[in-house]
Amino acid sequence: MRLHRLHWMMLRKLPGPFFGWLGVLMFLLLMQFLIRWLPELAGKDLPFLVIVELIAYNLAYMVVLAVPMSTLLAALMAFGQLVESKAYTVMKSAGISFGQLVWPALIVGLFVTSFMVYFNTVMLPESNHRARMLWSTIRMQQPGFELRPGVFYEGIEDYSILVRERPKGSNQLNGITIYDYTRGRREQAVIRAAHGTLESDSLGREITMVLYDGEMHRPLTRDANNTQERYEKMRFDRHTLRLDISDFGFQRSDEDERRTRRTARTMRIAGLRQAADSMRTEIGFDLQEIRNSPHHPYRPDASDDPVAPWPPPDTLDTGAASFLLRDLPPDRQPSLLDGALQQARSLQSSLRSTRRSVEWKGERVRTYRVEIMKKYSIAVACVVFIFIGAPLGLSIRRGSLGVSAAFAMGIFLFYWITLVQGEKLADRAVIPPWLGMWIANIIMVTVGCWLVAYIVLDLRATPALRTRLWMWLRSLWSDASST
Repeated sequence: MRLHRLHWMMLRKLPGPFFGWLGVLMFLLLMQFLIRWLPELAGKDLPFLVIVELIAYNLAYMVVLAVPMSTLLAALMAFGQLVESKAYTVMKSAGISFGQLVWPALIVGLFVTSFMVYFNTVMLPESNHRARMLWSTIRMQQPGFELRPGVFYEGIEDYSILVRERPKGSNQLNGITIYDYTRGRREQAVIRAAHGTLESDSLGREITMVLYDGEMHRPLTRDANNTQERYEKMRFDRHTLRLDISDFGFQRSDEDERRTRRTARTMRIAGLRQAADSMRTEIGFDLQEIRNSPHHPYRPDASDDPVAPWPPPDTLDTGAASFLLRDLPPDRQPSLLDGALQQARSLQSSLRSTRRSVEWKGERVRTYRVEIMKKYSIAVACVVFIFIGAPLGLSIRRGSLGVSAAFAMGIFLFYWITLVQGEKLADRAVIPPWLGMWIANIIMVTVGCWLVAYIVLDLRATPALRTRLWMWLRSLWSDASST
């Protein structure tokens, strides 16, 4: 009965810190998202529900970050409170082992891990895909939203707009170049301005560009009596250009989903495996094509002749390379050599293209495999953090919020940096994808095993390792001196 009550006590201690920290972390991540993207969304005449939907889809990746860290914090605080209240000392005196104390928390960690496996493999890819699709719809249908510096914007019919500089959070534009095709491509007008402003009407049907200190270049239309081409150059201090965007109201269609292709982070596990298998099959076909290609079309392969000399003779010294040409008329030899050289160059180009294709497909396969492993490794981190948090909470002697948060932040930062670096090394084929994605968990489990041994063997009550080593060396020295 005592153990039954103990288990329920531990289970009651975990939900409070877990959900409390989960709410705090989700709030911080949400604020970070809003600070980064809200200035870009504001003033674009987007429906309020669309902004809410966009935020909701992006909550998925925040959950992936917040749940493992909340699990670690909950374990640290729950087990730290046992030490701070002296309850752990009483439990040890009563003969309760570390395993009996911690297994309910590990069961909770397994449940959280199971949920995160489902979330990472099903809900997260779908949320990422819908968020990406919504971003694509916004950028395609909201002029000015994608008016990025140094990139031509052609979202408005008959106009191509280039802006050299656009300060953030402002409607100011600097270094403006506009190609006006309203009279056709052959009679296009080019407008250049030093700076300007971008304004939209209250109904969202028209955008007004007010340009300052610029010039306009355009060819004039020929009349029936004048066949000579005429060209007009006009300077202006202020010029107003009104752009009709009445057809650009925010609306969705099935075409948006067809246009937005799924990437590795928006695919489910089955899609990732299918894509990786397809790429590997294509790599096999490409490699077979390389093996079947005629590497030496103008020289017999000596390895196919059982009586041929080995190693093959050096053609530069013996002149054997010209044996195909000696019976041909001299006037035909240059054309034959040119043809052979062109075919060799074509073969070399084809082999290089195939090699680049194989390398690119190999990179895609690694990316898919890394993404598969990452979905599972981040989910397993929840139970791993319970495995670390329980002995660490019993070791730090204090279960206060600040101490637990400091330890959890350090552990999670180390884990996340290791995970990110492992992903980069796996993408570059330096290490296998499974090792790149699981190395962080392997390190955490190793540290957890040491912490468990520290608690179970009660190493805190024994002298420090350096003290024991010094005492051992002194005993050896004493024995040697006495003899």
